[in-house]
Amino acid sequence: MIFDALSVLLLLLGLFFFVSGLLGLWRFPDTFARLHALTKADNLGLGLVMTGLLFQVPDVLWAIKFVLVWLLALVASAVNAHLIAVFLHRQQEGHDESA
Repeated sequence: MIFDALSVLLLLLGLFFFVSGLLGLWRFPDTFARLHALTKADNLGLGLVMTGLLFQVPDVLWAIKFVLVWLLALVASAVNAHLIAVFLHRQQEGHDESA
C-alpha cells in the first residue's frame, strides 16, 4: 500500500516535470533556452517516472533493466542537446557545415 502511494506520487511528479519542460519549449524565446528547459525537465521527469515504476517491478532483473533504460536516455539526451547546441552556435557564427 505504501509502495503504491509512493509510486503514484513519483509518477505524478514526473508528469509535472514533463509538462513544465513542454511549457518551457513552448514559451521560451530562443532555441538555447528551449533546449535547456526541455532537456533538464525531461531528464528529471524520466528519473522520477522510472523511480516510481521501480516500486512496481516483480524482481531485481526488471529493476536493472529500468535503470539501464534510464541511463541510456540520459546519455542520449545529453548528446542530442550538445549536438543541437553546437550546430546552432556554428550557424550563428556564420560557419556552414555543408561547404
